[in-house]
Amino acid sequence: MESGEIRGSRKKSRRLCCIVAVLAVVLLLIIAIALGVSLSRRGNEFKNTFMQRCEKFEGYNCTEIWDAFQKAYVDRDQCDVPPEAYDSLIEAAPLETSCNRMMFWSKTKDVAQDLAAKGDCFLTVERTLLGSVLDGLTWCGKRGSDETLTTGCPEWNECVKNPVRSFWNRVSAAFGDAACGDVTAMLNASIPTPFDPKSIFASIEVKRFKSSKVKKLDIVLVTEMNSVTNCTNKSLQDLQNMLDKGIIYSCLEVQKSQIQKCSSDPNKSCGSCW
Repeated sequence: MESGEIRGSRKKSRRLCCIVAVLAVVLLLIIAIALGVSLSRRGNEFKNTFMQRCEKFEGYNCTEIWDAFQKAYVDRDQCDVPPEAYDSLIEAAPLETSCNRMMFWSKTKDVAQDLAAKGDCFLTVERTLLGSVLDGLTWCGKRGSDETLTTGCPEWNECVKNPVRSFWNRVSAAFGDAACGDVTAMLNASIPTPFDPKSIFASIEVKRFKSSKVKKLDIVLVTEMNSVTNCTNKSLQDLQNMLDKGIIYSCLEVQKSQIQKCSSDPNKSCGSCW
């Protein structure tokens, strides 16, 4: 009797183990399906945001622009998307030339964007079609997939050729190429090196300024109570030395509060902000 009870107990244990194993597999499948649906939903949300932002600009085929955008990073290693991968995207949505209105910035994004939003006085790269569509977004692809991912993507400094960093490098180069007439750049007086050689402005955009197109570069050095530098800063001298001969250079120190007040006052013209 005892041996029969033991055999029965073992059979029950085996059945229980089988049931647990099956339940575990089912649970894993449910999790996998839920994760896949979640990732797919996020990808669709990203595309919807892209298209909605794009359609605010008239005269462009946003479906073609989306297709050109995806080709840059889908089915590619997340750290092997060079800036030139976005060449076809730039061709699909070329930056319009806006002489005497183009504004560049470094470590002053908020104040520059607020002023650019005031009206038609200044144009930053974030207010062009491509810059506006992708500002604040994160995306990447992965090998063997045609999906657009929005999570698990490399951080800005995690690898040089990540999809987001390469996009901003490429569109900034195009923005620099389009610069013409009088150009404005907002730099930060609250840091020791307002013209940081590692910044996009210094390493990419300024190098694209050509005296045949750009007549003058006006530096607006944004000052605050904790400012540590002024227009005599050595890095700004380096900037002057980097410019093409023939491009006139000027620098003006302007309080951040003054610019913010001007940005919020509809009756003030941009010309009177400094």
